[in-house]
Amino acid sequence: MAIELLVSLAIFSLLLVVIVSFLFWLNYSNSKTKSDRDAEQNARRALDEITYEIKSAKSIYTPTTTASQLSLETTRYLPADETDTFIDFFVCGTAVCLKKESQAPVAITADSVSVGSLTFTRIMNGSSPSIKVDLVINVTDPTSAAASSSLDLTSTAAVRSY
Repeated sequence: MAIELLVSLAIFSLLLVVIVSFLFWLNYSNSKTKSDRDAEQNARRALDEITYEIKSAKSIYTPTTTASQLSLETTRYLPADETDTFIDFFVCGTAVCLKKESQAPVAITADSVSVGSLTFTRIMNGSSPSIKVDLVINVTDPTSAAASSSLDLTSTAAVRSY
């Protein structure tokens, strides 16, 4: 009888270890999926905003455009009595920021992500300038460092000043 009890206890313990391991794996998988999704959504939203503004821009303002900052001359967001205005994209702190002329910068990525890098490369194809945007977004899960995520996206947009 003692051997039967010992065998059943060993089988029960083995089943319990398998079930607990599965639950830990399920929790890790959920955290990793959420981290990946946050990185993708934020990177896509930032790239969509940047490429939309490039396509809508009148021109690329070269005096302040560098590898880490993009300045655009635009007819959108006009201050009173102005015909042109300027907007800038750059990394401020750990976010991608949009700064409209005479306004404070506004983060266009969430606080849950950090920007690893943001690089702008000017490309000339004929008379129409284009900008290649490279963006690296990192998400760190505070509950599990193994569930952290990083995403590197690249996009190119041409200025369509009509």
